[in-house]
Amino acid sequence: MTEKPVSEMSFEEAMRELEAVVDKLERGDVALDASIALYERGAALKKRCEDELKRAEEKVAQITLDTDGNPTGTKPVEGM
Repeated sequence: MTEKPVSEMSFEEAMRELEAVVDKLERGDVALDASIALYERGAALKKRCEDELKRAEEKVAQITLDTDGNPTGTKPVEGM
């Protein structure tokens, strides 16, 4: 695990660290205080991954295609 702030992590970095956190918590060999800290870090990592996925989905939703299926640009997403 790194000490890098979660807000500065890429999706891939956050996902790797989240997997490591889950592995440690599942083993059950971590002291209670450390487990609580790991759980909090894991919750922040999960939120980061969800936020990055939502951002990517919004970008994909904005892509418009021409009649041949080629990207022509972007359009605003409703509600954005």
